[in-house]
Amino acid sequence: MMKIGILGGGQLGYMFLQNALQYPYEIHILDPSANAPCSKHAHHFVQGDFADYQTVLDFGKDLDAIGIEIEHVNVDALRELKAQGKRIVPDPEALAIIQDKSVQKAFYVNNDIPTAPYFELDDWKELICVVTEFPVFQKAKKGGYDGRGVQFLQSRNETEKILRVPSIYETPADLDKEIAVVVVADGRGNLVNYPVVELAFNQEYNQLDYLLMPSELSETKAKEAEEIARKVVEKLNSPGVFAVEMFLNKDGSIWVNETACRVHNSGHSTIEAAQSSQFDQMLRVLADLPLGSTELFSTSAMVNLIGAEGESGVAEIENLDEILKIPGVYLHWYAKEETRPGRKMGHITLVGNDLSKLKSNIDKVNKTVRVKSAGNKI
Repeated sequence: MMKIGILGGGQLGYMFLQNALQYPYEIHILDPSANAPCSKHAHHFVQGDFADYQTVLDFGKDLDAIGIEIEHVNVDALRELKAQGKRIVPDPEALAIIQDKSVQKAFYVNNDIPTAPYFELDDWKELICVVTEFPVFQKAKKGGYDGRGVQFLQSRNETEKILRVPSIYETPADLDKEIAVVVVADGRGNLVNYPVVELAFNQEYNQLDYLLMPSELSETKAKEAEEIARKVVEKLNSPGVFAVEMFLNKDGSIWVNETACRVHNSGHSTIEAAQSSQFDQMLRVLADLPLGSTELFSTSAMVNLIGAEGESGVAEIENLDEILKIPGVYLHWYAKEETRPGRKMGHITLVGNDLSKLKSNIDKVNKTVRVKSAGNKI
């Protein structure tokens, strides 16, 4: 029986497992937390640090394929496992590009992929001397995700907000919409992609609030975005599931913001809305199976469920019964032990081809559902 390992046992691994356990493969998970969402469901769960070289090497030595659900893992260990003949998804060299935002930006520039103008500084103190034009977005070169490691600096007077780490600094987009395209590559030159997704962000936490798939872009603009995303993945030259996040500017230009080399928030509604979900594609790529169809059954929306402000402790969902009365609603609960403000605790998918009704239901979910503490506040 084929043995597949995943570095990371959080909500992405949890949704991967829900699909992967339908296949005749043995799934192994490595995660630092003994109580990770995947811990009770994988065939084999190992508690350990996926950023530690020896831990990753030991985890992978008896496996056939190793994938990730988080980028911050030990690349050198994956390089060694690849040299031993293991199938590594994504390829360690593609992962190394994604892990460092300065390397990732240089990759876009070197491959003529449109992206926001930027510069980099290893010493944050130089920002005050070097930069004359604000605002800028500061992004930590390494370690940031889900809104962490990103800071919006409106003026040179906001020194207390500057991240004290080596960073890149980007010119803000003249934003019309934030969009994304999920592309899947089998490593043999075959690519498929889902339609463009339109993203709306929670400005307080700088993370996704909800998405629409497909977007409301014109056919011409959507095709342009898909072509840019496919070019990114072609140039990365790696098997895997890739979410290419982009800015559509008011002048019609498109900039690539960042690329995730794993399953991603922007592809969650494919579980219900597409013939083969992004998680099914992840399994297919790891097992070296044919890529699945990205054809949609329906227009869909996905709304993140995040911990309410002031609520920390054992989580519960308030007013879920009201939302479940809506036809075409699906709950995904991430099995995390505790809620805290802004923490992703689950999501709700809505499907239906009536766009106005879909938007109305997104609004209803946001106004009605609340993730709070069950009473044992931390």
